[in-house]
Amino acid sequence: MSARGTLSKERIVAAAAAVADRDGLAGVSMRTVGAELRVQAMSLYHHVANKETLLDELAEWAFSQIELPTIEAPWREQMVLRAESARRVLRAHPWALGMLESRPIPGPALLRHHDRVMGCLLTHGFSAALATHAFSTIDAFVYGFVLTEAGLPFAAGDGAEEEFASDVAPSPEEYPYLTRALAELFGDSGYAFESEFTHGLNLILDGLQLQLAGGAAL
Repeated sequence: MSARGTLSKERIVAAAAAVADRDGLAGVSMRTVGAELRVQAMSLYHHVANKETLLDELAEWAFSQIELPTIEAPWREQMVLRAESARRVLRAHPWALGMLESRPIPGPALLRHHDRVMGCLLTHGFSAALATHAFSTIDAFVYGFVLTEAGLPFAAGDGAEEEFASDVAPSPEEYPYLTRALAELFGDSGYAFESEFTHGLNLILDGLQLQLAGGAAL
């Protein structure tokens, strides 16, 4: 069987994801994806109309990697599950940060994803407005956190945070409150930046729970 005969849209999109993982989204083209598959770029056009279509499919692929919430299960645990899954996917595929909501024509994976999240929230008493606020705020937090993680000047974990803080220790005379905060953070219990994800997400969910309990229609 020829190489062209073994091609499929699924293989092409998976290859495009591999190229993006290695070279970033700017590195994705029909030519580079063809090279990844060891076929001529023209062969791809039998399955994907053009580069824009390929990018649409790549956004769909990214959405399909994120675990969907179960509508009937408790909303809070499902929002945690989805947020943690989204963080894992975006850490593994940072190019997807700029893809998830940017395509002009939403595909079925995106629509299914949004429908399931809204379904979980609406089923558990959220108004449409509060569910939208929840969806938007959680996503903004997850995307922003992943972006921050990607830009850290140290590899988080294994005491790297304390070592970095020690290397750039501010003057106690000029920055007394920062010095105090760092001393407390790296006291007996230690500190890991990674824990900020859970703490931040819980702050958002606590606020949503209060709004829901109060019958907020905001």
